[in-house]
Amino acid sequence: MVQAAAQALTFDQFLPLYPEDGGRYELRHGVITEMRPIGAHEEVISLVRRKLDFEIERLGLPYFIPQSCLLKPLREGEGYLPDIIVLNQAKAKADPYWKKHSSISTGDAVRLVVEVVSTNWQDDYLTKLAEYEKLGIPEYWIVDYRALGGIRFIGSPKVPTVWIYRQLTEEYEAGQAFLPGQQLTSLTFPELALSVDQIVEAGKETDSAR
Repeated sequence: MVQAAAQALTFDQFLPLYPEDGGRYELRHGVITEMRPIGAHEEVISLVRRKLDFEIERLGLPYFIPQSCLLKPLREGEGYLPDIIVLNQAKAKADPYWKKHSSISTGDAVRLVVEVVSTNWQDDYLTKLAEYEKLGIPEYWIVDYRALGGIRFIGSPKVPTVWIYRQLTEEYEAGQAFLPGQQLTSLTFPELALSVDQIVEAGKETDSAR
């Protein structure tokens, strides 16, 4: 759902207008847009979040995963609500947008972003990839558990794929594709125990119950 506006909003104008109805909203091209993930999408997010939270707790890392955090990209008129964002606690508190708006305005506080692909797969594969790269976010996952991405990305026949991009210089390295039967390899969480099969199964469970 798109909230009509008299003119394109900036990120700063969007923050006080964020609807307080419990929904999830992003600012896209200056317009407040509601994000409506399906149940399977939420199951996958829940699984990945649990796995990452476990590693943070187990290793005593100075990170946390907020329930909701808006991210301010460099592109004007945009504001993203990542499916999962892992923040450095001290650096997040130093961000001028954090205390009042639960938002982050630079990539310095971010350790990892995860986007679970929906039907508008171009957002995750193209738009957000470019914006997260420009922010200097060191690790970005594209979790395409339903194989929705374009053939040029995941081939034909399409198979569920998790892409992990790592930024060791000013640009992301070529994304590493993880396929069914493979374990993910994370720069931020090198001992993470999570496979593509587990992610795909999490998505299937809700689909079969619908």
